[in-house]
Amino acid sequence: MSTLPNPLLQTSALPLFDQIRPEHVAPAIDALLLQSEAALEEVTGPSFPATWTDIARTLDVATERLGSAWGAVSHLNAVVDTPELRAAYNAALPKVTEFWTRLGADERLYAKYKAIDPATLNAEQRQAHKNAMRNFVLGGADLTGQACIRFAEIQEKQAELSQKFSENALDATDAFSYFATAAELEGVPQDVQQTARALAQADGKEGFKLSLKMPCYLPVMQFATSSTLRETLYRGYVTRGSDQAAPEARKFDNTQTILEILRLRKEEALLLGFPDFGTLSVVPKMADSPQTVIHFLRDLAAKARPFAEKDLADLRTFAKDKLDLKDPQPWDWPYMSEKLKEERYAFSEQEVKQYFTAPKVLAGLFKIVETLFDVAISLDHAPVWNAGVKFYRIERKTGNSLVLVGQFYLDPAARAGKRGGAWMDDVRGRWLRPDNGQLQTPVAHLVCNFADGVDGKPPLLTHDDVTTLFHEFGHGLHHMLTQVNERDVSGISGVEWDAVELPSQFMENFCWEWSVLQHMTAHVDTGEPLPRSLFDKMLAAKNFQSGMQTLRQIEFSLFDMLLHTEHNPEADFMPLLQSVRDQVAVIQSPAWSRTAHTFSHIFAGGYAAGYYSYKWAEVLSADAYAAFEETAAPDGTHSVATGVQYRQAILEAGGSRPAMESFKAFRGREPKLDALLRHQGMAVN
Repeated sequence: MSTLPNPLLQTSALPLFDQIRPEHVAPAIDALLLQSEAALEEVTGPSFPATWTDIARTLDVATERLGSAWGAVSHLNAVVDTPELRAAYNAALPKVTEFWTRLGADERLYAKYKAIDPATLNAEQRQAHKNAMRNFVLGGADLTGQACIRFAEIQEKQAELSQKFSENALDATDAFSYFATAAELEGVPQDVQQTARALAQADGKEGFKLSLKMPCYLPVMQFATSSTLRETLYRGYVTRGSDQAAPEARKFDNTQTILEILRLRKEEALLLGFPDFGTLSVVPKMADSPQTVIHFLRDLAAKARPFAEKDLADLRTFAKDKLDLKDPQPWDWPYMSEKLKEERYAFSEQEVKQYFTAPKVLAGLFKIVETLFDVAISLDHAPVWNAGVKFYRIERKTGNSLVLVGQFYLDPAARAGKRGGAWMDDVRGRWLRPDNGQLQTPVAHLVCNFADGVDGKPPLLTHDDVTTLFHEFGHGLHHMLTQVNERDVSGISGVEWDAVELPSQFMENFCWEWSVLQHMTAHVDTGEPLPRSLFDKMLAAKNFQSGMQTLRQIEFSLFDMLLHTEHNPEADFMPLLQSVRDQVAVIQSPAWSRTAHTFSHIFAGGYAAGYYSYKWAEVLSADAYAAFEETAAPDGTHSVATGVQYRQAILEAGGSRPAMESFKAFRGREPKLDALLRHQGMAVN
């Protein structure tokens, strides 16, 4: 037994990721729960003053320590999953969930907050107090007796089920492998083949080991000439986590998990006095009702449909005339699309990828951020969980010195045991701490799943990868550049869920600016920057199939909202998905496709009845970016003054005021749909 101090109980400024082991989890979480319990008992005592600062100094300081430690464990569970860590995480999860549920519904604490005089609070604290009062109601604080007990049980069970859903999705993805021959891989990019060969050798096998992780799956679907190979991977991908998967993988079937989650969400909504979970979900969002969301999605679908139908007609004609594919199958569409794009615009994603080396892209990203937002980014030092993780600091010049604004971890590479996708998460928020009066600066996690470099060369990113990196960095900037001192409304905290994607989607626009790409490209072999002629082809292809892609997002969003409003949670959800596809999609998925079974955003990621937020916030982000287009110089150089205005109105304000107020502070008016339709090539003259 180790006698070293428990790293989860150390008071270090940053988590000791390199020291945390599964055996540290239980004792640390138990100790921090006891401290938080004691703090809760203290502040709810009859003689404890009902003031914002006194409650924060005692309770918030204690619960932040618990939140930070649990955040570190949760993060490791997502990026370096092992059987031992998973077991430790799952053992602690019910206790942590039970505490937070009880805290959010504590009648005594609710009464203390009710007794706080808003006149004693500053503007930031008033917004945080308003949010807290709403969250108490949504957290069950008005419930009594058996209803209160049942609400707590529901929260604990939902946390357990969401974790199970996530584990099944990860395990189903990791469990799949297909060993291909060289002949089967005709057309697949060399760097993908090299990685697959190395993975096969590591397993002591012949051939090339293919997986369902994006750096392998997507290029195979786009470039492999073998339709049979594409079918093998496609079937594996769209049946993950379901009863349609290969027999040996059906133990990861998420069907019952989904059904139970939906039943519990409905019950939770009814307990709180709402007709369904969708209505409950939008209470803290910008949208005022599920009906508003459904109308928004159907209206956008109607506008996009003519463009999607033209996309599909073009694709069918091309497949028939040039590829001799008269009856395309679902696994043929990505391949056909790539071939059509290559013919129409005379370039391929593989050609573009050679210019986007990860170090150069990162340098270009930092340059645009430093220029527009008047900050400096530099490498820093911190304990990390993997050798490929880097840690950075963001500073702003004040007088003659640089002042720390925030810091972030960047974990770019895909690997076994790491959850798929890309995300930003907070390590800690900006806070003028009530315990010591010192300003705590924010720290973020930025996580992606890019392919590693091969043969000693730097990793190569597709342009989609580049866009993903900019997207997550936008979330990071929202969290790190805040100037709000009240933790609960600083950065992304307190921002309406359907507005939280504004800064991330806003940053994606820069990936299409020549003035930006000039500084972030260098051919992996020659070092030459991206040629202007190739960029022009990329730009011409920017809105390639944007109609179909828009409908695909609306399909997911509408399914999500209808699932949580009109759908009976006791019934099979697959007919609803098919109904939505019939309404929205121009390309039908096969009957055995089970995309819902790995829809982690809504079953394990906080987007339940909220996936529409991506399209909703796209309207905001496109309109915000239009301000930069309107003020750009003739050579395309962006206005630093507009960057400062955006930073101050959107990023620095964080959640300290309603998102619509922040948007209007920047644009001087409410958002319009025009910019989004124009940016995506769907404007009607």
